[in-house]
Amino acid sequence: MSFKETLAKKYADTYFKKYGDRLTQVQGHVLSVKVTTKTILWIYNILKVDVLVKPERSKAVVRCQYVRKKWFKKPIFMDIKQGNIVIIQGLKGKKGKDSNEAISILNIKNLTTKKDLIPVDQKIQKVQQKQFIK
Repeated sequence: MSFKETLAKKYADTYFKKYGDRLTQVQGHVLSVKVTTKTILWIYNILKVDVLVKPERSKAVVRCQYVRKKWFKKPIFMDIKQGNIVIIQGLKGKKGKDSNEAISILNIKNLTTKKDLIPVDQKIQKVQQKQFIK
């Protein structure tokens, strides 16, 4: 292993050790998207996105929240519309906090348009079944 790989593995292990019990994933249809932007003194930009997702084969609705703060540049968010099928990866809220029912979004994969919020290097390859001729 090279130095880069060992360092990346170490970071991943410590992140999983810290947030492993809170990591979650939701897959389903988007019910609504609400985007709110706020600018403070033309310098500090805040982007808040609330997404309501209805998981497949479930009556429940999951609230997910994406918050980004950036200096000078406006943060960007991907185009999500009502009815799109998405996979949302995020962290559950801490117990005892106000935001414990909302999932804070780390990454979104839109299965309808095949786009990611944060591009992932790994390519998902379909496994093809080989037919054996007798």
